[in-house]
Amino acid sequence: MRKVTVAPKGMGLNDFVAMEEGFFKAEGLDVAFDWKTFRGTQSSWKGLNYLERPQDQPYTKDKAEVIQGACVWGSICNASAGMGKFVPEAYGDSPWAIFVRPDSKIREPKDLRDVPISVGMRAGSHFNVPYRLEKYLPLENIKTVNTGGFGARLKALIDGEVEAASLLPPQIAMAEQLGLRKIIEDTFHTLWWVPDGFPPEATQAYLRALDRAEKAMDSDLAKYLPLWTLAVPAEFETYHKWDFTKFGRGERFVYKTLPHSEFDEVMDQVKRWDLAQFLKDKSYEGLAAR
Repeated sequence: MRKVTVAPKGMGLNDFVAMEEGFFKAEGLDVAFDWKTFRGTQSSWKGLNYLERPQDQPYTKDKAEVIQGACVWGSICNASAGMGKFVPEAYGDSPWAIFVRPDSKIREPKDLRDVPISVGMRAGSHFNVPYRLEKYLPLENIKTVNTGGFGARLKALIDGEVEAASLLPPQIAMAEQLGLRKIIEDTFHTLWWVPDGFPPEATQAYLRALDRAEKAMDSDLAKYLPLWTLAVPAEFETYHKWDFTKFGRGERFVYKTLPHSEFDEVMDQVKRWDLAQFLKDKSYEGLAAR
């Protein structure tokens, strides 16, 4: 058995299902979840710069070998900034949405003009904002404010600290159950990334276990929906009586290679959004785990 540390994204159930059903062990992996990093990614990132975020620290501070996942933009940019390599052989397909409070005057995407939207900087909640809003607003009128992880963003919206928040699973379902109003929704891709030099056979075993979990959920999703409790931040555990039967599956695991064209598009978009300051190697071959 090969020991592997995984920091779940919490946007889907695959990691939790794979652990529950023994799929990791069936693939020869002794997996331990990195709850510190996972809960850190849900918390506030205020005052933290890029390379200091909770998900950065296994690469920049702790020097720990951790498998993580992020949006397609973030995983590629993290690799380009020197934090490991992105895994090209599989990707996730995840919901995304912007929410406001029910009493907000914001009704449609164009109403978000010059409105600071709560995001976690240089992560899926951030990159999705210009990517999806640019069809409604000029880029210079799309504003973001760095709040951090999804627990922090959802709390900032509820508390009135921000007028709008960019949300991912499962906070989308949580926002719906709290009566918050959805302004725009879509889907986006995610990727996994690993430390440079991480054993490729361990990565492939990990992906096979996630694929097993995906197929198990296809067969009986209702069985696994209670596992969403593992993704709810501590401060929200007793905030509301969550109905996990309405949470849906969240992110879906897709066992297909990320097209090279999508990598090229990411690089073009990040440069155009003026978010390329930390990029070093910009080649698919140099940044993909092998």
